[in-house]
Amino acid sequence: MTSTVSDPPALGRTIRETRRALGLTQPKLALSAGVGVRFLVDIEKGKPTAQIGKIMRVLAALGIDLQLSPPNIGKPTDA
Repeated sequence: MTSTVSDPPALGRTIRETRRALGLTQPKLALSAGVGVRFLVDIEKGKPTAQIGKIMRVLAALGIDLQLSPPNIGKPTDA
């Protein structure tokens, strides 16, 4: 499954849905990712100021691969 994440609430929903699909509780995921339960609750609610390093640990613990698609600015096109 691929999701487009455009804002913190969308990221939180993706994390929550994946966690639930894997049958993980918030405390189990927090322990696995090395973050606090409160942090996990906050990102699942879409907190916009969460630390990117901790978010990356949560994504890794869930097996989520983060891919970025930067725009093609100033690059020649293959025509």
